[in-house]
Amino acid sequence: MSAPFAGFVYVRWKIFLVATGLLCAACGPISKLPPLPSAEVETERRKQQSDQIRNYFGQLSRLDNVAFRIRVANRDDCRGWAWAQIGMNAGTVASMPRKYRSFSHEALSISWTQATVLSVAETSPAAAAGIKPGDHLLTFNNEPVPGSRTAGWIGAFVRYNGERPIQVLVRRDGVDETHTVVPVLACAIPIELKTDSAPNAFTTGDEIVIHSSILRLARTDAQLALVVGHELAHANLGHLSKQRTNAVLGWASGAAIDVGIMLGGISTGGAFNRAFTRAGAQAFSVAFEREADYVGAYYAARAGYELAGAEEIWRAFSLESSDSIRIAADHPVTPVRFVQMQKAAAEIADKQRRGLPLVPELKSAETGVEPETITRENNH
Repeated sequence: MSAPFAGFVYVRWKIFLVATGLLCAACGPISKLPPLPSAEVETERRKQQSDQIRNYFGQLSRLDNVAFRIRVANRDDCRGWAWAQIGMNAGTVASMPRKYRSFSHEALSISWTQATVLSVAETSPAAAAGIKPGDHLLTFNNEPVPGSRTAGWIGAFVRYNGERPIQVLVRRDGVDETHTVVPVLACAIPIELKTDSAPNAFTTGDEIVIHSSILRLARTDAQLALVVGHELAHANLGHLSKQRTNAVLGWASGAAIDVGIMLGGISTGGAFNRAFTRAGAQAFSVAFEREADYVGAYYAARAGYELAGAEEIWRAFSLESSDSIRIAADHPVTPVRFVQMQKAAAEIADKQRRGLPLVPELKSAETGVEPETITRENNH
């Protein structure tokens, strides 16, 4: 590097440092902020964490109440994927999600060593047996309840026990007492609560996921039941497998076009393959969503929820997403969902007045069976 050039670089560097210093001095805060004792900040952090976990489990308890009723009332539609359940959620500090472990004991009085009942669905066998949140679970039919992976252990025990009574030994306020719990069959698909501000719910076919923001939008349990019923309907009606089949058919059609054009000496780079695969996956997407809304309304009604006014949840959705009123790629727009739910609720109410079974109407042309026959065969 020549001396003149090195000098030029040095001068430029000094100018940059001076300019940066002036910039920082000009843009910095001018207020004299109060001191923040670290102990006070830590105390507030723990409080917010405790409030967070209490809020989460409060929402989870509400979801479990609704989900248990939906699962039991619609078990015949779950295509064999139904087994014994008792409607109880329990765990230890070690079984909590990692982000909750450090403060779950002080927030919820969860034991480090003994399984603590976290929630009990209101209409469940556990509730009927008198088990309450805060109880410590000691044994099921004299088998010790483990302190780790508690929920999985309880679920497996009850499943293999079936509908036979279970003698559950609990410790409450230092006193041991036995409760007889009689499990009931219910849809076995897990229904999970995910903390998320985006108003969404979905199913993978193996589980149902409800975002926490849905519980804020659903002002009544009947509205929440519509959401849970909608996702269960997706799973029971096999919508995901149908979409995958449509995607494969689209892929095959697109690939055939790509190959045909390529034989003519022109490469498409798989453009038709990709486009037809997307089109296949989206085929009937809106129709599937409308069907899930419709069947899900029946699921909620079977569980005993009053549907009059429950369609208001779609107006709540429209306030969260203004575009949903007029634009939707793979879901019906919210005005369509609102009006359809009104019609479905009226249809269901009419059947209830006439003492008819709550069975969704099916297209006889697609099934080859008259609707009256379908109704008799699926009488709930």
